[in-house]
Amino acid sequence: MLLTPGNVHDCKVARLCIDALPPSAELVADKGYDSQALREWLHERGTEAVIPPRRNRKVQYDYNRAIYKQRNVIERMFCRLKDWRRIATRFDRNIKNFMGAVALAVAVIWWLQ
Repeated sequence: MLLTPGNVHDCKVARLCIDALPPSAELVADKGYDSQALREWLHERGTEAVIPPRRNRKVQYDYNRAIYKQRNVIERMFCRLKDWRRIATRFDRNIKNFMGAVALAVAVIWWLQ
């Protein structure tokens, strides 16, 4: 997990988060992660980018729509985290307290499934 300031775009730190994991066959992400640099890095890594292109992109890349539909699992996980008011509003300003609250919420959500 990586915590960034609110004004940092997700695409700038995506490579750091993805690099911490072993390579996979596909990476599913939304349009916010549509960048040429990320696509090229994923290709070098041997991972297929399942990222829909932005509408204003001159080169419209094709992506596997069936795999992209599975992204809802991740979206539901974030919605469950946002049920915890302390996390959704970033109540804790200290990074250790906030990350501890996130870890606790994830453990409880996993336990209740």
